[in-house]
Amino acid sequence: MNMDIPADVELNMTRLYNSLSEKDKRRYAAIEAQKLGYGGITYISTLFGCDEKTISKGIRELGDDEAMSLVGVRNPGGGRQAKLESIDDINSVFLDIIKNHTAGDPMKVGVKWTNLSKEQIVEKMSERGISVSKNIVKKLLKKTNM
Repeated sequence: MNMDIPADVELNMTRLYNSLSEKDKRRYAAIEAQKLGYGGITYISTLFGCDEKTISKGIRELGDDEAMSLVGVRNPGGGRQAKLESIDDINSVFLDIIKNHTAGDPMKVGVKWTNLSKEQIVEKMSERGISVSKNIVKKLLKKTNM
């Protein structure tokens, strides 16, 4: 690239980088950038295809004992919250949609089913302003023992 690092070493660096977790990628890139000195962040961000801000964050983490002691990839509570937890009235809307389309076996308590397909439930929930996938509907059906 231009920092006098042999191509085979660059290849190995990139292969190692691509095998790491998000947190470890950030820190490895930071160490490599620090070793190179001036222009290192730009060079490493180009080599690894990551943002320079990611490398800067990694450099800050390397100097922070608390950040370095974290075991997980992200901070606790990080990441996207599941739709089942993030949409307040998802359960009540779902139950309202299937209430007139639910049947069961009178001889077997707890055996219920609906005559709506997952696609139909997705469509009806969308009409009520709740955008969900078939996978979320599958989880809602399982939650209600259907």
